[in-house]
Amino acid sequence: MRKINKIAAGRYFGNLRIIAVFILIALALPLCRVPVGAAYTFGDLRASSALVAEVDTGEVLFGRNAELRHPADALTRVMTLLLVVTACENGEADPDDILVMTESAYYDIDPMTTTLGIMPEEKMSLRDLMYSAFVGGAGEACNLLAEHIAGSVNQFVRDMNTRASELGCSNTNFINTHGRYNDSQYTSALDQFVIFREALSSPLFVEISGIYTHEMEETNMSGARRVTSTNELLNQNSKYYYRSSTSGIASATFEGGYSVVAFAESGGLSLIAVVLGSDDIIFEDDSVELRNFTGAQHLFDWGLSQFSWRTILSSTDLIDRAPVMHGAGADFVNLRPDSSITLLLDNDIPDEAYLRTVIIYSVENEETLYAPIYAGDVLGEIILTRGNETHGPILLVANTGIELHRMQFVRMQINDMLETSLARTIIWVLILLVVGYIALVIRYHVIRSKRRRKIAQAKAKLREERQSKGE
Repeated sequence: MRKINKIAAGRYFGNLRIIAVFILIALALPLCRVPVGAAYTFGDLRASSALVAEVDTGEVLFGRNAELRHPADALTRVMTLLLVVTACENGEADPDDILVMTESAYYDIDPMTTTLGIMPEEKMSLRDLMYSAFVGGAGEACNLLAEHIAGSVNQFVRDMNTRASELGCSNTNFINTHGRYNDSQYTSALDQFVIFREALSSPLFVEISGIYTHEMEETNMSGARRVTSTNELLNQNSKYYYRSSTSGIASATFEGGYSVVAFAESGGLSLIAVVLGSDDIIFEDDSVELRNFTGAQHLFDWGLSQFSWRTILSSTDLIDRAPVMHGAGADFVNLRPDSSITLLLDNDIPDEAYLRTVIIYSVENEETLYAPIYAGDVLGEIILTRGNETHGPILLVANTGIELHRMQFVRMQINDMLETSLARTIIWVLILLVVGYIALVIRYHVIRSKRRRKIAQAKAKLREERQSKGE
């Protein structure tokens, strides 16, 4: 117990030194900064790299130096929390698990690493440790979570790099769990978008990353602690507060400058903004403006106002009509798409920019389309193009059904039958038979008439002979 108290005291005074060093660095940052890349200007945005991209489609709306490698700094903790919440969702861990702080969790913690002074043998819930790590930036909490999930910090870091590789991040490498600067630990704006986008699919990650301040429960060695995020976009009392932003993390280091990755949603549009290696500006009144936050605000404002979801083809649109033969009360059927096309578009692009190519199968193949037609029958297709962009083909279906006109159908059947060679042969045979029959009837009547005349002549002659003998 005495040994533990000694360690606790050492940690306590060590933390005071850490806090003092951190304050000195924070004060020095505006005055002495090392350039982290070629700065550029896009409106109010100054940073070594930045982008804003849409979450659902993954489409990058604006990007500059998006694949440029940059110190990962505190943004490292996005991947750390992602692996922990994934383990919770997979049933490998529980937010209510109680963890005990270990000595080994402090193995790479130095005066330049943020801590909350969590003591060895101190017991905390996994949930509070996640808040400590992500919101409070506690390096020892990151390491303890890593030990609990992967068995060791080294294995957890390997898992971080494996997950980054699985997500397709080619410009990201992790050396530690908490983001303490290391030449070999880096990321890019594009990779941060990919990782943060993946993390947002977890409700637990969204919950933790959307908190500005969190009150943790008291422990066996400490009273209740409060952690506060460095992401001023979430701070309602800050000039950097962005109402539509509900998740994110910020970083400020001597080596990497000011960075932020954040999520915002408005009007059905969901965006992630990443600003890496931004600087600050000092005004005459000694006030300071942090351009990572103003840059993120500018990117969000631009993206949310410049882009919107637009339906360029609706399943209720009547696109064309196809001619129909022998339909009851109609000689054509209207065609509509069997599905819609909704795109994220720059508001400056008119709907007319998409060229429509309509193909009606019966017309294309020079075939006659006969009734009956049933609603939903596939009768054609449509393709939309704009430059090299192509959407489709989308099937065109009958909007309504058309019944068969039965009398026209019967006439059609007769006409079709008469057009065949067999039918013509049969008709000629029938005609010849009729003609032959008529000829036979006429011949019969002629012969019969002759026979009757002969009989009549014989009878007359016989009467004459009888009369002459009687005389």
